[in-house]
Amino acid sequence: MPQDPHDDAESSIVTQTTSAFDLSALSAAKTDPALIAADERHFALIERSLARSVDELSARLAAARRARPTPGSETVERDMEIRRLSSRLLALSRYGLDLCLGRILVDGEAEPVYVGRLGLTDDDGARLLVDWRSPAAEPFFAATLAHPMGLASRRRYRWTRGQITDYWDEAFTADGLGDNAALDEQSAFIASLGSSRSPKMRDVLATIQADQDAIIRAESRGALVVDGGPGTGKTVVALHRAAYLLYADPRINRRRGGVLFIGPSAAYLSYVADILPNLGEDGVQTCTLRNLLPEGATAVPETNPDAARLKSSLAFARVLESAVQRYERPPTRGLAVETEWADLRLDPADWAEAFASAEPGTPHNEAREQVWEQLLTILVEQHDDEEVSEASVRRSLLQNRELRAAFQRAWPVLDPVGVVADLLSAPGYLAECAPWLGAGERAALLREDGRAWTASDLPLLDAARFRIGDPDETRRDRQRDAAMARERERIARVVDDLVAAEDDYEGLSWMLRQESMQEALVDPAALPAFDPDLLAGPFAHVVIDEAQELTDAEWQMLLRRCPSRSFTIVGDRAQARHGFAESWQERLERAGLGRVGADLVTVASLTINYRTPEEVMAEAEPAIRSAIPDANVPTSVRRSGLPVVRGPVADLAPVLEEWLAAHESGIACVIGDPDFIATSRVASLTPEQAKGLEFDLVVLVDPDRLGSGIEGAVDRYVAMTRATQQLVILSHY
Repeated sequence: MPQDPHDDAESSIVTQTTSAFDLSALSAAKTDPALIAADERHFALIERSLARSVDELSARLAAARRARPTPGSETVERDMEIRRLSSRLLALSRYGLDLCLGRILVDGEAEPVYVGRLGLTDDDGARLLVDWRSPAAEPFFAATLAHPMGLASRRRYRWTRGQITDYWDEAFTADGLGDNAALDEQSAFIASLGSSRSPKMRDVLATIQADQDAIIRAESRGALVVDGGPGTGKTVVALHRAAYLLYADPRINRRRGGVLFIGPSAAYLSYVADILPNLGEDGVQTCTLRNLLPEGATAVPETNPDAARLKSSLAFARVLESAVQRYERPPTRGLAVETEWADLRLDPADWAEAFASAEPGTPHNEAREQVWEQLLTILVEQHDDEEVSEASVRRSLLQNRELRAAFQRAWPVLDPVGVVADLLSAPGYLAECAPWLGAGERAALLREDGRAWTASDLPLLDAARFRIGDPDETRRDRQRDAAMARERERIARVVDDLVAAEDDYEGLSWMLRQESMQEALVDPAALPAFDPDLLAGPFAHVVIDEAQELTDAEWQMLLRRCPSRSFTIVGDRAQARHGFAESWQERLERAGLGRVGADLVTVASLTINYRTPEEVMAEAEPAIRSAIPDANVPTSVRRSGLPVVRGPVADLAPVLEEWLAAHESGIACVIGDPDFIATSRVASLTPEQAKGLEFDLVVLVDPDRLGSGIEGAVDRYVAMTRATQQLVILSHY
């Protein structure tokens, strides 16, 4: 029997018996029991509560798995409860006492409030940890000296392998100051910025800053744009906002579609993969735009700029609509329909009436069933022999091959992929569907193999799927209907046998005869099961990182999946490789957002660079301003003490060898040298692939070869600002 993936989670928490503090590397003053004894006592309570919570969750999870609910909604509720319990248990297994981020002391209160990744109570229900997303925890992140939010003090912990290796106190009142050796000149956040990077994004929840927290907790209605330059924490905000909204916003939950998170690349998604689970959320769907379609796995870059421009335009949707409408035109000739009782007829007006019965917005293949049902209704109503039942007439019509063949010609089942492939490979078909395109434009779109997909084809394929529908859906629906009919017949036979064999004990026969009772007895296992498309939507909220790169057509892919128009849009206009001359409001309105009152677009700006040191930004700022004078270049909050180094390309190997020898941890990246082979600690990327990532050392090779104009300037700017410690620029002289 396969092992449950949560079994390890249930057994991985080991009770901690040592002190929560390991402050051996700090000054003696910071280890003073007067400063940490209260925390030690509180951590002992948390430790006991954790053990109790794990035991209780394990027992409830085991009971839920053993339960055999009746078919229908109870099965769904049971599965949701298992997922919820498993998620909670897995979250607890990722941490021990280090669930605790820190504490706050409200001015005038005697006892501090401890803030955690999750909420936790003791045996009596007293709160030991408040969830970081709760209103009570907000001051921990948002309080500043200018706006203390009623706090007297705040303490943040640095955890290393399950123990606190440092802590920092901040005072907001004179009483909060006291005689405290933990009041360092450098905050916990600034001190953490210079630590070594790894292939996974660091956990930064404990050091979320006030400007970031305000955006994380912002209203979810409409579209919120998080605009900020490199290193401002846009990605941090996006990920934590997804977790916050799932917890705090009743409009955004799994029952209503949950959250979809779109990243710019597979490398990026791998880099941030641990953040949401570490925040207790494992139900967010994460992907790139390519992942939304099966063709995205093999699609190659579009090499023809004219083709890319045409396909990225909203106007190209007219081509697809014209192609589909060719198959939704009612016949102009009548049709004689024979039955064994009478000859019936479909006139052009009847065809037109049936075609008009399709509900607006219904995909072509689904609307086909509506049109077919209306045709049958029209024909049945013509039959006036009262001795023949309506059901008999319908059965006869369903078996009429000539009628079915005529309908198949009039409204055929379409394959959305085939329609797009035909448009891109058949000159006559494209000319018929897009007569407004010039000959040169049609030539740019056409290719020999219509299914040789490019990245620019993906929005068109997506539009075709939503407009046409799944060609196999009708077949699956019929399989379900047939299976359901067989189940109903089986249950009816069982009921007949039971009623015949038993006395009518307390109305048993009456109960079994009820349709609702028989429906409840249907065995779901007897019905065919099909894997759902988890990325098809609809979603309650969509988060997009590096959104400045999206084309109009790509925006439509996301709008189709989020009818609520609730978005978090993260980007930097100065990092748009193909330029971004509009404002965010103008850009989003053109894409289809913000045109009505409900589609409110709000822009929140981040201007502080927490990642990139001053030395690197001094080199990067002129590189971007040469092409984009009004670029939103953020202000760095720290210096690394390491100057930007320039040298010849021949120095690449020595530079890396020297850095690796001097640094036991951390990661580096070579950008701009396609011949360099990556190692376990040195990545090799293009500027586009490096977006959203960060490295201790960046070696930029031949920056001038990245091109001219906006695209070249953006690539150089992105490459330089990936560095958290040092930047080395190597060129051919």
